[in-house]
Amino acid sequence: MTKIVEKALLFAEEFFKNEFSGHDYYHTVRVYNNSMMIAQSEECDVELVSLASILHDVDDYKIVDEGSEELHNAKTFLRANNYSEERIELICRIISQISFKANDSVIPDTIEGKIVQDADRLDALGAIGIARTFAYGGNHNIPIYNPSIEYRENMTAEEYRVQTGSTINHFYEKLLLIKDLMNTDTAKDIAEARHEYMLKFLEEFYKEWNGQDQQSKINKKH
Repeated sequence: MTKIVEKALLFAEEFFKNEFSGHDYYHTVRVYNNSMMIAQSEECDVELVSLASILHDVDDYKIVDEGSEELHNAKTFLRANNYSEERIELICRIISQISFKANDSVIPDTIEGKIVQDADRLDALGAIGIARTFAYGGNHNIPIYNPSIEYRENMTAEEYRVQTGSTINHFYEKLLLIKDLMNTDTAKDIAEARHEYMLKFLEEFYKEWNGQDQQSKINKKH
């Protein structure tokens, strides 16, 4: 771990200290760790992967009010640490390409970008992904589930940004789509198991929502 990577982690820890929507410091650490794990199987610039993974959310529109498109916070940190403008642009390009934007999502044009995108998406899957989804929903006053609101399909990035449904809808609008959007073989393997876990969760959720689990226990008693 280089000095600037160490500083980036400290910067992220301070930046996210009051963030409780699931896009917190520990999400950053997990994405960084995922990135380092995937990078072991790929030919890549590890420092670019490290810094892009740590800084990937410091300008996220869901967290910051201004300057998200210009990646102001990431650039300010890197420039304050005398990072070269050429490499700053490479990192910013990675960050700008990794977000899920429904039908407007892009495949990064570098292996470094593909690694960070996979690492970020892995953290939206499985048990952690479920926990983060409900944390975000509660933080933004989104209902857990409303059967009368159907999930949306074929959205643009702008449509995806506008929250109109429930947290359960988010599984169908994003989480269950991610498995088939992975770039690297390492991420694809991990995503398969986490995807299956989410399907089992949804099956149990609907059983409990409809009282089928209770009915099953009543039937066993008779």
